Amino acid sequence: MQKLNKLAFIYAIILALIVWFSVILQFIISTAAYMQQGRTFGGALVQIISFFTILSNILVGLCLVAVVLNKASAFKKFFNNNSVVTAVALYITIVGLIFNTVLRSIVNLDGLFALTNELTHVFNPVAFVIFWLFFTAKTKLSWQQAASWLWYPLLYLIYILIRGAVFHFYPYPFVDADKLGYQQVAVNSFLVMMAFLLFGCLFLVLNNKLATRTYQ
Repeated sequence: MQKLNKLAFIYAIILALIVWFSVILQFIISTAAYMQQGRTFGGALVQIISFFTILSNILVGLCLVAVVLNKASAFKKFFNNNSVVTAVALYITIVGLIFNTVLRSIVNLDGLFALTNELTHVFNPVAFVIFWLFFTAKTKLSWQQAASWLWYPLLYLIYILIRGAVFHFYPYPFVDADKLGYQQVAVNSFLVMMAFLLFGCLFLVLNNKLATRTYQ
């Protein structure tokens, strides 16, 4: 990725601060809430990072930190890779899409929980996609690269189903096999993966159309 111009640099710093604020605040308040329910500190942390929302927001935060770093490193090189940044934009888009179309009506939060919820599910996704669209240098990506973006949500799905079968905790109601059964969970998971696939194709097409764009 080429060096950011001044506007992009400022945007990335501000957004990075907001993203990490929302993630850290979520860890603080959720850890306290889980521990009040009798979980250990370690158990509370595992619960929190079992949410795709949290993992995706962390990836967004890492991407933003990487793009503003001056010193070259393997970390910066990886998270500056156009395919990686585009994949993260896809993941955080799905976070916002699923929450606002499927989960919002069944979630009732207030106080700091409501604040972190809106930041991680609405503001951060929109703001990072804007960053990806207007402030990142694009290189041509292949359909094979786009297909590789599906591995992360697929592995995540396998993880939460295995963990759910053992501990009977499912981070999202549409994958709760205890209540829905595995057949319905399979249908729901297929629909979610189709969303990843369709939006992945959209991001690929947009990326390749913008691939000639460079920073001034």
